[in-house]
Amino acid sequence: MAKAASKNAKIKDAKASAEAKNWTKVIRAVRSPKSGAYTFKEAIVHKDKLKEFLAQK
Repeated sequence: MAKAASKNAKIKDAKASAEAKNWTKVIRAVRSPKSGAYTFKEAIVHKDKLKEFLAQK
């Protein structure tokens, strides 16, 4: 018989899921100066820092 999840675990999961909504996965195409081919850079960025990340070269 499985154990029931404790009340504290449910509250912790709710807080974690609320915080997770503030993060975004960003995939950016970057051109290689040597070959001219594109590579992709992935990052998980806080939504407040999104414009700063995309402005970087």
